[in-house]
Amino acid sequence: MNIISVKAAGFAVGMACGTLYIACAALMLIAPRDVVVRFFNSIMHGLDIEPIVRWDMPWWEACVGVIEITILGWLIGALVAALYNLAAGRAAT
Repeated sequence: MNIISVKAAGFAVGMACGTLYIACAALMLIAPRDVVVRFFNSIMHGLDIEPIVRWDMPWWEACVGVIEITILGWLIGALVAALYNLAAGRAAT
């Protein structure tokens, strides 16, 4: 079995999560409100997100959100890689 680099997996998932967060924020800034709500409702399998969306989020909260989601993504990616390596090591014995 191959071993996955914990740091590389964490970095990849963290950067993907951060990039998606930035793309989501950009979409909310650029697209009309009804288009954004319709788009995210379709992603959420019909769940109506309009009552819970904050359209007036300050820029500094968005920056904190990018940092938080990137860290969480790194932790999740690193955890998955570590668990895979642990399971792969046990399977080899």
